[in-house]
This record gives sequence, C-alpha cells and structure tokens, in this order.
Amino acid sequence: MATLTVVTDRFVNLAQAEAEALGRPDLRLVVVPHPFGGVPEATIRERARALAPEIAARLVQPDAAPAAEPDRSAEPEPPPELVLRKDPDEEWAWAVARLELSDGLPVVLPTADRVRRMLRYCDRDPETPVGPVPPRWATATIATLAANAVMAGCRPEQFPVVLAAVEAMLDPVFNLYGIQATTHPVGPLVLLSGPLAAAVGVASGAGCLGPGWQANLSIGRAIRLILMNIGGARPGVLDKATMGQPGKIAAVLAENEAESPWPPFRADFGYGPEVTTISVFGAEAPHNINDHGSTTAEGILRTVAGTMATTGNNNLYWQGDTLVLFGPEHAATLAREGLGKEDVRRELHRRARVPVAAMSAEQFEHTRGWAVGDRYVDDAGRVAVTAKPEEIRIAVAGGPGKHSMWVPTFGLTYSVTRPLVDRTGRPIRSLEEVRQW
Repeated sequence: MATLTVVTDRFVNLAQAEAEALGRPDLRLVVVPHPFGGVPEATIRERARALAPEIAARLVQPDAAPAAEPDRSAEPEPPPELVLRKDPDEEWAWAVARLELSDGLPVVLPTADRVRRMLRYCDRDPETPVGPVPPRWATATIATLAANAVMAGCRPEQFPVVLAAVEAMLDPVFNLYGIQATTHPVGPLVLLSGPLAAAVGVASGAGCLGPGWQANLSIGRAIRLILMNIGGARPGVLDKATMGQPGKIAAVLAENEAESPWPPFRADFGYGPEVTTISVFGAEAPHNINDHGSTTAEGILRTVAGTMATTGNNNLYWQGDTLVLFGPEHAATLAREGLGKEDVRRELHRRARVPVAAMSAEQFEHTRGWAVGDRYVDDAGRVAVTAKPEEIRIAVAGGPGKHSMWVPTFGLTYSVTRPLVDRTGRPIRSLEEVRQW
C-alpha cells in the first residue's frame, strides 16, 4: 500500500531522524507550511486543496529506488571517542562543547580512569545495553551512561541514581519519546524517597530545587546529557520545545521525610522504610504556591487548588498525573486538622477545576477532543485537572516558609516509581553494599 507522511516544514528534521531510526530512510514526506495547530479551519482547507494534487500524484508513483551508499572517502574523521584516554585541560572541555557533546557548558572529561571509578558503583557489565533512547533511538549502555555522569560532575556513589532514573524513563508509561520531541517545555523531574537520598547527598530542604546542591544538579545534568548525547534531543533539532525551561537542565530533589506529617512518598506505592525509591515525572517548571495568610486547611486547599486551576496547563486536557510538593509549614497546617494525603487528594480533585467559560471556544473544542470517557465536563460546567484523585501525587519538600509547589506535567505521560535495586532486583539498602561491588 502506498503511503505518504505529512509533516510541517519545521519538523522535517525530526521526521527524517525518526525514519532513519526505524529503518525507513526512504519514507516519503509531504511538507506543509508551519504552523498547523491553531490555524483557522478555512486556512487549513485552502492548504489541503492546494496540496491534494501533489498527494494524489505521489501516491501512484512507485517507491524510489534505495539510495546508493554515499562516498565517505572524503568525509572528515568522526568525533573522538566519548571516553578519552588522557587527562585533558580546559581547552578539551570546550572542544567537547564544540563537538555538541555537552549541554553548552564546560564538562568534566570522561577519561578511562574516571569512568572506571564511576563503574565501581554498578554491579553490571559496562557493555550491558540499558535500552534505546528516543528520539534518535541510539542504545545506551552502562558505560555510556557512566561517561555522561562523569561529564556532568557526578560523584561515583551517585551513579546508581542516574542509572535508575534512565531505566525508569524508558518505561513506556513515561512516554520519553513524546517528552523528548514535543514543543511543550517538559523535562524529567526526579524525586527520591528513602535513606539513600541523603547518603548520596540529594537535598530535600531549603532551596532543594535551586542552586548550591552538587548531587541534585549533577544527577539532573547527567540525565540531560544522556537525553541529548544518546537520545539526540538537541534544542531546535530533535528537541522541539518552543522555549524550554530551566528544569530541563536539572530538576532533582529528595522528599523532606523528616518534616513531613504524613507517611513517606514511597509508602504510597507499598515500599517499606528501608527501601529507597526513585520517581520520574515529565514536568513543567514548578509553579510557586504562596500562602502566608491562611491558618486553616480550608485556606491552604483553596490556594493550592486555585493555583492548579489554570487554562494553559497540559493536564487539563491531556491528563496524566501531576505532583504537588507541599512545603513543611503548609503540610503541617493540613495535618493539624486531621487531613491525610488521601483527604488532600480528594479535596484538590474536587476543587482544582476550570470553568469552561474561562477557555476560548476554540481551545475548549480542541481540548475536548483529547478527553477520555465522560470525565471532561462536570455538572457545574467545569473541567478537572486530573481524571482521578489518585493522579494527584503528593510529597513534602523544602524548608521554612509558607510556600509550596505545583508541578504540572506533559499530560501524555504518567510518572514512574521504582526502588533502587542491584542487578538481581534486590533493593539497595546502603552505600556500604554498593561499595562492596
């Protein structure tokens, strides 16, 4: 059957990369002007009428013959191996940036010795494949993950967190391909819950999503380098984010379990206190929730729900789960009146709803087309931010102050929570265990 793929002119390179990765370099493309979404229907119909003769003609043409192998005799040498054989100086670090093997900043060069030290904290063979990373679909191995962790400035004991985060992101539920290639400003946010978080230095208190925390920033940066260097998601090329956001560089934190009035985040998934879990979210930049005035649970819930009930977030129509990070002081106010996390979820699901009248008619029709089942509009003419209360994930993080954070997500994705485990699947309970590998 003859087929054509229609793509806008701003996404041709992504379409070609996907075709190459899927073994279809001969995929026939019909290119239309960008943009397509949000354009009046009359304009779309006009474009379709203009394009119809070309589509009809090309559908009856035979497939093109496979292209001849290009002559590579005059091509330049490929870039040097990622794992270099000698200790470099600052000029080498900038050279790596020029080779587009960095995130734009100088890196720690991944010499063989540095990578070996990183691999001491992994009990798998370095050549073990971890999986293909979209959208380029190159296969990550333990060694290439370790090299990128070195480049990001990770300490060796932090490597198990990097590996676990990548494996969690490769779960199909996470939709890493969509996250990597979308125009939405989404990036992975990593939440650790359990004793290993503090052991590897991941901050959970004041400023935990900001500067100054080596583990948080280096682990997050390692993940971003892996997504760029192995997955090929470079801005404006295969990463099509319209603007992006700083959380795409690094967004890693730990649960502030010591100041939480509720059971820890990992307990929501059935894990005991001795286990450490890693959760990955396809996250927008966190939205601050400022409430210095409320002294009751009713007041805090009203403010949090009001922050979540916005017309421009993806969860409103693409669903998925979302994350609320309560500051310890807001959490204490809720718990003081006897509210547990389940109570808070139910209340936020009931309250965090957007009136249809707050949307433009065109936007409402567009978003309604993505709805699942009958959940889209309630009897009061409002749309819930999530389909079910349990899709509002709750953790406590941060330090003193009357602030919390709402983390909207990509929507076409769900978070993934897993325990940190060794190669046999047994949970890692201490760094001492890891050092013995």
